[in-house]
Amino acid sequence: MEILRVSANSNPKSVAGALAAVLRERGTAELQAVGAGAVNQAVKAIAICRGYVASNGVNLVTIPAFADIYIDGVLRTAIRFIVNPR
Repeated sequence: MEILRVSANSNPKSVAGALAAVLRERGTAELQAVGAGAVNQAVKAIAICRGYVASNGVNLVTIPAFADIYIDGVLRTAIRFIVNPR
């Protein structure tokens, strides 16, 4: 599964569009964010995406999870949002 990485500088509308495209293509998607700003942008993107797919009668369910990842050789904790249609 492709992971969409979100940073604190990500545009939520752009991420929402990418998320909607992945959901239409694969049926499920995953966002990954490290840090409070990135998590904020990811949550906004999921909320915006709900509006994009609602016209097709799709309601989204989001499952948050922790993930340990390495960034520049340093172990960091990321938040992963698994997004599925209900």
